[in-house]
Amino acid sequence: MSGDISDLGREELAKVSKDFSDTGQIVLPYNRLLELYGELTELQQMIDESKDQSLRTLALEERQVALEDVAEAERQIINGLLPKDQAESGGAILEIRAGTGGDEASLFSGELLRMYERHSQLRGWKFNTISSLEEGNRVKEATVEVSGRGVFGALMFESGVHRVQRVPATETQGRIHTSTVTVAVLPQATDVHIEVRESDLRIDVFRASGKGGQHVNTTDSAVRITHLPTGLAVENQQERSQLRNKEKAMQILRARLYDMERQKLDNERRASRNRLIGTGDRSEKCRTYNFAQSRVTDHRINLSLYDLEGIMSGVSLQSIIDRLRIQHDLDELADMS
Repeated sequence: MSGDISDLGREELAKVSKDFSDTGQIVLPYNRLLELYGELTELQQMIDESKDQSLRTLALEERQVALEDVAEAERQIINGLLPKDQAESGGAILEIRAGTGGDEASLFSGELLRMYERHSQLRGWKFNTISSLEEGNRVKEATVEVSGRGVFGALMFESGVHRVQRVPATETQGRIHTSTVTVAVLPQATDVHIEVRESDLRIDVFRASGKGGQHVNTTDSAVRITHLPTGLAVENQQERSQLRNKEKAMQILRARLYDMERQKLDNERRASRNRLIGTGDRSEKCRTYNFAQSRVTDHRINLSLYDLEGIMSGVSLQSIIDRLRIQHDLDELADMS
């Protein structure tokens, strides 16, 4: 191939551009890593030989910063070496359901929903409710579309059972109760990812339930779509329009089918290895939120952070996501060896 890219077709140009971008994800941090190794050598020499205490202190501080930069450069190199999962670069469908614990579980379900919404705002993602069953601050279940670059890659580790330990407001004797909320994060599917044939679907319409009075829907606007080959069924009654409910139900169904296919391939590829961060299955206990100790523990990587308020505000959630990503990448590298 000549050096003139003007002769390339659209698809060829896109491939060259992607290959160049992927190469840069390894070359740039690698060059930076070499620079940092040189800086560390000079700083260590200064620490060992300098008789000026203030200069040695400054060198020690700069070495600590350089070591942190080394860790980040190594993380970027590892990430660049790993095979790319197309789904991780796109959006996600977030499903939250209250589990055991009655009203307390529904309250915590609402708190988790708001935590993810605030975190999405901080990341510049769009957070759009597809359907929800809630009353005040209590959320029995909710399905949300989170759109943006790299959403699924960041939130995929949130799938599992989230357990809360605290004294409910209605508890008169100060006893700590344990409640659970189930979170499922599905990749946002497109027509390119998965094909759904009309002949494989059964579509039922029914009257939406409401709170009474003017809120009761007097037409058959609620929609239930069943995928006959798998038995998966999705229903939606959030909108007053049957067409809009059908569109949203199909969006969720496609995401679930896509996730099933990814999980199947993933399990086949990794069947021989017991991965530390688990399968991402919704039945897997992943995290405990202890309000009395202001502690959040992620059981998959044995991480405990005493910053419950920061995590529930969505700000410090990133620190957990980053650590889970590092472990995920190490598992991926181990699978490749």
